[in-house]
Amino acid sequence: MDYTKLSDSELIKSYLSGKEASLEFLINKHQQRIFTYILVRIQDQDLANDVFQDTFVKVINTLKRGKYNEEGKFLQWTMRIAHNLIIDHYRRQKRMPTMSPTDEFDIFDIIKDGTLNVESTLIKDQIELDLHKLIEQLPDDQKEVLMLCHFSGLSFKDIAEQTDVSINTALGRMRYALINLRKLIETNNVSLLMQ
Repeated sequence: MDYTKLSDSELIKSYLSGKEASLEFLINKHQQRIFTYILVRIQDQDLANDVFQDTFVKVINTLKRGKYNEEGKFLQWTMRIAHNLIIDHYRRQKRMPTMSPTDEFDIFDIIKDGTLNVESTLIKDQIELDLHKLIEQLPDDQKEVLMLCHFSGLSFKDIAEQTDVSINTALGRMRYALINLRKLIETNNVSLLMQ
Protein backbone atom coordinates (compact mmCIF):
# COMPACT_ATOMS: atom_id res chain seq x y z
CA MET A 1 0.00 0.00 0.00
CA ASP A 2 1.30 3.46 -0.89
CA TYR A 3 0.70 5.47 2.28
CA THR A 4 1.94 8.69 0.67
CA LYS A 5 -1.28 8.86 -1.34
CA LEU A 6 -3.52 8.60 1.74
CA SER A 7 -4.89 11.53 3.74
CA ASP A 8 -4.49 11.60 7.54
CA SER A 9 -8.11 10.45 7.92
CA GLU A 10 -7.54 7.52 5.57
CA LEU A 11 -4.34 6.58 7.42
CA ILE A 12 -6.28 6.54 10.70
CA LYS A 13 -9.01 4.34 9.17
CA SER A 14 -6.32 2.03 7.82
CA TYR A 15 -4.69 1.82 11.27
CA LEU A 16 -8.02 1.12 12.95
CA SER A 17 -8.68 -1.68 10.47
CA GLY A 18 -5.50 -3.39 11.70
CA LYS A 19 -2.68 -1.98 9.60
CA GLU A 20 -0.15 -0.83 12.24
CA ALA A 21 2.19 0.57 9.55
CA SER A 22 -0.41 3.26 8.73
CA LEU A 23 0.01 4.83 12.15
CA GLU A 24 3.78 4.58 11.95
CA PHE A 25 3.67 6.45 8.63
CA LEU A 26 1.28 9.07 10.09
CA ILE A 27 3.54 9.67 13.12
CA ASN A 28 6.65 9.93 10.91
CA LYS A 29 4.80 12.36 8.64
CA HIS A 30 4.13 14.83 11.46
CA GLN A 31 6.81 14.03 14.02
CA GLN A 32 9.21 16.85 13.06
CA ARG A 33 6.60 19.60 13.46
CA ILE A 34 5.16 18.18 16.66
CA PHE A 35 8.55 17.55 18.26
CA THR A 36 9.78 21.04 17.30
CA TYR A 37 6.60 22.56 18.77
CA ILE A 38 7.26 20.72 22.06
CA LEU A 39 11.01 21.44 22.14
CA VAL A 40 10.55 25.17 21.54
CA ARG A 41 8.22 25.36 24.56
CA ILE A 42 10.12 23.07 26.93
CA GLN A 43 13.71 23.76 25.79
CA ASP A 44 15.03 20.46 27.11
CA GLN A 45 15.74 17.67 24.62
CA ASP A 46 15.14 14.74 27.02
CA LEU A 47 11.98 16.23 28.46
CA ALA A 48 10.72 17.09 24.97
CA ASN A 49 11.27 13.44 23.97
CA ASP A 50 9.21 12.32 26.99
CA VAL A 51 6.36 14.70 26.17
CA PHE A 52 6.51 13.67 22.50
CA GLN A 53 6.21 9.98 23.47
CA ASP A 54 3.43 10.74 25.97
CA THR A 55 1.59 12.64 23.22
CA PHE A 56 1.58 9.63 20.92
CA VAL A 57 0.70 7.21 23.72
CA LYS A 58 -2.36 9.40 24.28
CA VAL A 59 -3.05 9.57 20.53
CA ILE A 60 -2.87 5.76 20.20
CA ASN A 61 -5.04 5.16 23.28
CA THR A 62 -7.66 7.63 22.05
CA LEU A 63 -7.69 6.05 18.58
CA LYS A 64 -7.98 2.53 20.03
CA ARG A 65 -10.90 3.58 22.23
CA GLY A 66 -12.65 4.94 19.13
CA LYS A 67 -12.78 8.43 20.65
CA TYR A 68 -11.10 10.25 17.76
CA ASN A 69 -13.53 12.36 15.73
CA GLU A 70 -11.46 15.33 14.55
CA GLU A 71 -12.14 14.51 10.92
CA GLY A 72 -9.24 15.66 8.76
CA LYS A 73 -7.59 17.61 11.56
CA PHE A 74 -5.17 15.07 12.97
CA LEU A 75 -2.22 17.48 13.24
CA GLN A 76 -4.17 20.17 15.13
CA TRP A 77 -5.66 17.53 17.42
CA THR A 78 -2.23 16.04 18.16
CA MET A 79 -0.77 19.53 18.74
CA ARG A 80 -3.55 20.21 21.24
CA ILE A 81 -2.68 16.98 23.11
CA ALA A 82 1.01 17.98 23.12
CA HIS A 83 0.10 21.49 24.30
CA ASN A 84 -1.97 20.10 27.19
CA LEU A 85 0.88 17.79 28.22
CA ILE A 86 3.30 20.75 28.19
CA ILE A 87 0.88 22.71 30.41
CA ASP A 88 0.64 19.66 32.75
CA HIS A 89 4.44 19.55 32.91
CA TYR A 90 4.64 23.22 33.94
CA ARG A 91 1.85 22.77 36.46
CA ARG A 92 3.81 19.93 38.05
CA GLN A 93 6.87 22.18 38.10
CA LYS A 94 4.69 24.98 39.52
CA ARG A 95 5.99 27.39 36.92
CA MET A 96 4.85 28.56 33.56
CA PRO A 97 7.07 29.82 30.75
CA THR A 98 7.38 33.59 30.89
CA MET A 99 6.68 35.85 27.98
CA SER A 100 9.68 37.42 26.33
CA PRO A 101 9.65 41.23 26.41
CA THR A 102 9.20 41.37 22.63
CA ASP A 103 5.83 39.61 22.75
CA GLU A 104 2.67 41.70 22.72
CA PHE A 105 0.19 41.52 25.57
CA ASP A 106 -1.90 38.45 25.00
CA ILE A 107 -5.34 37.87 26.51
CA PHE A 108 -4.55 34.15 26.63
CA ASP A 109 -1.55 34.60 28.95
CA ILE A 110 -3.86 35.65 31.75
CA ILE A 111 -5.31 32.16 31.92
CA LYS A 112 -1.96 30.34 31.94
CA ASP A 113 -0.89 30.59 35.58
CA GLY A 114 0.32 27.29 37.01
CA THR A 115 0.35 28.38 40.68
CA LEU A 116 -3.35 28.83 41.38
CA ASN A 117 -5.25 27.96 44.55
CA VAL A 118 -8.76 26.44 44.44
CA GLU A 119 -10.57 29.79 44.34
CA SER A 120 -8.26 31.15 41.64
CA THR A 121 -8.65 27.93 39.65
CA LEU A 122 -12.42 28.39 39.65
CA ILE A 123 -12.03 32.01 38.56
CA LYS A 124 -9.55 30.97 35.85
CA ASP A 125 -11.97 28.29 34.63
CA GLN A 126 -14.77 30.86 34.46
CA ILE A 127 -12.56 33.30 32.54
CA GLU A 128 -11.65 30.52 30.12
CA LEU A 129 -15.33 29.60 29.68
CA ASP A 130 -16.32 33.26 29.10
CA LEU A 131 -13.48 33.69 26.64
CA HIS A 132 -14.48 30.57 24.66
CA LYS A 133 -18.09 31.81 24.48
CA LEU A 134 -16.88 35.13 23.08
CA ILE A 135 -14.56 33.40 20.58
CA GLU A 136 -17.59 31.45 19.30
CA GLN A 137 -19.19 34.78 18.33
CA LEU A 138 -16.33 35.74 15.99
CA PRO A 139 -16.69 35.30 12.22
CA ASP A 140 -15.62 31.77 11.19
CA ASP A 141 -12.44 32.81 9.37
CA GLN A 142 -11.23 34.87 12.36
CA LYS A 143 -12.21 32.19 14.85
CA GLU A 144 -10.32 29.55 12.85
CA VAL A 145 -7.05 31.54 12.83
CA LEU A 146 -7.37 32.37 16.53
CA MET A 147 -7.99 28.72 17.47
CA LEU A 148 -5.14 27.42 15.29
CA CYS A 149 -2.73 29.98 16.69
CA HIS A 150 -3.58 29.93 20.39
CA PHE A 151 -4.97 26.46 20.96
CA SER A 152 -3.10 24.40 18.37
CA GLY A 153 0.06 26.46 18.54
CA LEU A 154 0.55 26.69 14.80
CA SER A 155 2.70 29.39 13.20
CA PHE A 156 1.13 31.86 10.77
CA LYS A 157 2.98 30.09 7.96
CA ASP A 158 1.31 26.78 8.96
CA ILE A 159 -2.05 28.49 9.44
CA ALA A 160 -1.78 30.06 5.98
CA GLU A 161 -1.02 26.64 4.45
CA GLN A 162 -3.85 24.90 6.31
CA THR A 163 -6.47 27.54 5.56
CA ASP A 164 -5.23 28.03 1.99
CA VAL A 165 -4.67 31.79 2.31
CA SER A 166 -1.58 34.04 2.26
CA ILE A 167 0.36 34.72 5.47
CA ASN A 168 -0.78 38.38 5.29
CA THR A 169 -4.42 37.27 5.13
CA ALA A 170 -3.89 34.97 8.15
CA LEU A 171 -2.20 37.82 10.08
CA GLY A 172 -5.02 40.20 9.10
CA ARG A 173 -7.66 37.74 10.28
CA MET A 174 -5.82 37.33 13.58
CA ARG A 175 -5.59 41.11 14.01
CA TYR A 176 -9.33 41.51 13.39
CA ALA A 177 -10.09 38.53 15.63
CA LEU A 178 -8.25 40.20 18.54
CA ILE A 179 -9.84 43.61 17.84
CA ASN A 180 -13.31 42.02 17.72
CA LEU A 181 -12.58 39.90 20.79
CA ARG A 182 -11.63 43.04 22.75
CA LYS A 183 -14.87 44.71 21.60
CA LEU A 184 -16.87 41.64 22.67
CA ILE A 185 -15.13 41.65 26.07
CA GLU A 186 -16.10 45.31 26.57
CA THR A 187 -19.64 44.92 25.18
CA ASN A 188 -20.36 41.85 27.33
CA ASN A 189 -18.62 43.39 30.32
CA VAL A 190 -16.48 40.29 30.80
CA SER A 191 -13.73 40.56 33.37
CA LEU A 192 -10.47 38.79 32.57
CA LEU A 193 -8.78 39.74 35.83
CA MET A 194 -7.83 37.01 38.27
CA GLN A 195 -8.56 39.04 41.42
